[in-house]
Amino acid sequence: MAHIQSSALSLLALRCPRCHEGKLFSYSSLNLTKFAEMPGQCPVCNQTYEPEPGFYWGAMFVSYGFSVAIFLGCGLLCYYAFGDPAVWVYVLTVTIVVLVTTPLVLRYSRAIMLYLFGGVRYDATRAEKARMAGE
Repeated sequence: MAHIQSSALSLLALRCPRCHEGKLFSYSSLNLTKFAEMPGQCPVCNQTYEPEPGFYWGAMFVSYGFSVAIFLGCGLLCYYAFGDPAVWVYVLTVTIVVLVTTPLVLRYSRAIMLYLFGGVRYDATRAEKARMAGE
């Protein structure tokens, strides 16, 4: 895999904030029993993924923001696509979309929390050393 220089692209790829190479999650988001499991540290540069106990409680607020955006998006889509249907159509649509996107919302909420508030910044020299050690 090519090395990612941009922190924004690294966040979208769910990679380590320090080296931009190690995966933040252990399993695929399609594995519904283990989609939230994260390793304790980066397998490439050994950066810890939990800066302090309970760190990811703050990701609830990011997740709430995603959920509000999903709610508004689904509401607008139903209103314009179906011509203001009955309330049960709105409820059913939002429920289905929220259930389907839950693994992604959780993962990106945690990644945003780690990137913005984890106190870890991209270190090109450390990433290069980790890459050289892995080859």
